Amino acid sequence: QVHVVEYGGGLVQAGGSLRLSCAASAPTFNTYAMGWFRRARGKEREFVAAIGWNGDTTHYADSVKGRFTISRDHAKNTIYLQMNTLKPEDTAVYYCAVDIMAYALGSPNLRDYDYWGQGTQVTVSS
Repeated sequence: QVHVVEYGGGLVQAGGSLRLSCAASAPTFNTYAMGWFRRARGKEREFVAAIGWNGDTTHYADSVKGRFTISRDHAKNTIYLQMNTLKPEDTAVYYCAVDIMAYALGSPNLRDYDYWGQGTQVTVSS
């Protein structure tokens, strides 16, 4: 069992920034790809960003490319999502997910992920 907890959501004005953190309790965290997804009210959960097991590969949804940055800190078993130039359409619950297939490079497909956090609300006001 892998426990996943997200931190850092909140309310921000359009154009502002937030950083989300995700901690995963797993002894082999350093071999797992991780991802961020989000679900806006009334919409399906959608891919935001993913990072491969060693941090060398990253993937982004077109809607956040150039504004969001995913990164990881192996020493802290944590990944981050730095979100800049936020827009009202970024308002959603953001979820962190873990892919326990060893040495994966990250995936935009939510079905590739095995464990999920409870989510953290991000609200961007106009």
